[in-house]
Amino acid sequence: MAEVANPGWGYFEHEADIGVIGRGPTLAAALEQAAAATFAIMADPVQVEQRIQVDFEFTETDPDYVLVTLLNRLLAEARLQHAVFSRFQVRQDGERWQVEAGGELWRSDLARGTEVKGATLTMLAVQRVRGGWEARCVVDV
Repeated sequence: MAEVANPGWGYFEHEADIGVIGRGPTLAAALEQAAAATFAIMADPVQVEQRIQVDFEFTETDPDYVLVTLLNRLLAEARLQHAVFSRFQVRQDGERWQVEAGGELWRSDLARGTEVKGATLTMLAVQRVRGGWEARCVVDV
C-alpha cells in the first residue's frame, strides 16, 4: 500500500500491518484524522451513520503516547459497544484529553473491511510539520 496524498489522513507501507497518518493544523486535528484513517480501514466512513456517541477522557503528556492511547481507547470502546465510528472530536486541556466519537452499531448491510486490533509503538511519530501537525503509527490488523 503506497502512501496516500490525502490532506487529512492516509496510509504508509508496512510489511505486515498498516501505517496510519493523520494531518491537521493543530495536534488535536491531526489526532482526529489518524482516528478517521484507523476506522476507515474497518468500514467506509461515508456509510457510517451518526446514531451513537461515546465520550471519554484520559491524561497524557507525551504527544506520541497520546496518539497510541487515543486509538487504543477508541478501538476498545468500539469493541465494547459493537460499534464503528466515523466522527471524532479531540480537545486538549493541558495534560487532559477529551474525546467524542460518533458512529453506529454494526449492522448487517454495513460492509466490514479489515479489523484493526490495536495501535502500536512501531514507527510512532507525532510532530510539527509545515502547515501544522502529523501523527503516524502502525496499527495491528
